[in-house]
Amino acid sequence: MAGLFSIKRFSDLDLEDSFFDSLKKDYQGNQFSKGFTKWYTEKAKEGAKAIVYTDDEGIGAFIALKKEEETIELRNLTLPKKKRLKIRTFSIAPRYRKQRIGEGAIGLVLWWWQKSDTEEIYFTAYDKQETLISQFKKYGFSEIGTNSNGELVLAKNRNGIKYSDPYEFFPFIHSGFDYAGYILIDDVYHDTVFPYSELAGVQQLGTLSGSMRNGISKIYVGQDWKRKYYIGEPVLVYRKYTKGSGKRYRSCITSYCVVNDIIQAKVNGRYLITFDELKTKIKNKSVFDETELLRQYNNNKNVMVIELIYYGFFGSGNNVNLDWLDSNGLWIGRESYPTDIKLTEEQFKTILTEGKVDVSNVIVH
Repeated sequence: MAGLFSIKRFSDLDLEDSFFDSLKKDYQGNQFSKGFTKWYTEKAKEGAKAIVYTDDEGIGAFIALKKEEETIELRNLTLPKKKRLKIRTFSIAPRYRKQRIGEGAIGLVLWWWQKSDTEEIYFTAYDKQETLISQFKKYGFSEIGTNSNGELVLAKNRNGIKYSDPYEFFPFIHSGFDYAGYILIDDVYHDTVFPYSELAGVQQLGTLSGSMRNGISKIYVGQDWKRKYYIGEPVLVYRKYTKGSGKRYRSCITSYCVVNDIIQAKVNGRYLITFDELKTKIKNKSVFDETELLRQYNNNKNVMVIELIYYGFFGSGNNVNLDWLDSNGLWIGRESYPTDIKLTEEQFKTILTEGKVDVSNVIVH
């Protein structure tokens, strides 16, 4: 059933697909708004596009966005004009609900917003859409009122982000952190969890990301015996090349994340939690299947699990290799280990800049 997110024209999709049945039912139209079918047909004629997830069964997700600069009329309030990105439609097929497609879709939408030069992002939803509302609130959206159609209006503003929870402030990093670090992942696992190359040009036509069907929260399983990372701390993902010579140029930084949780499962051979407890905490976020996870749990002397929120990527051709890191004093000598490195905020920014990331649009004050 695995599929991909991609950009598609409305006109290339079949409006009679059963995926759209719930949207037609919920949005039949009234004196305040058009019905979904009429709206969709008009937008298709205008050449509108959407972020669409498709698999062997058909459409799995449909997300339509619109940049605007106009007032928003609420029942007891009028919001002034400002640059906004509106989520016009956000729908996930029933077969994918309670999976991680929705989380991945929200991640893509917020990345799009980050690059859109708009101050605010918002969407509308009926009270009965409890799951949708709770998902967006997890990412820092808050209720600002009810419109004339009886829908709740929820928004997230760049200037009002709370920095107490890594999900709430995604995709921005708050400046003033004590230090950043490196997470080292072997290439074979890295390319499953962080398939960075296909993410290049996320706002262009074509494939967006196959990996986002697995959400933006990622699980790293390491063998550290003591805590080296802290919740809310940014980390750089280092893809460790293991297939032969050329490590200095083929091992590289590809992505950056923020630490959301740390679970010390085993220290010096002593189990701190049971395997069932570990599975419950990890849920379906690990690249390892249960057999491999159990092998590491039983055989490794130390087991530390770190939940990472996938904040951004450098993209194909922009990855920062070991040679550059070493030449610029951002690596270490043979007497230390890379995960012991504590980068300053300025050093972290230097690496992002080398990876062609607009630091001013990622690290905010």
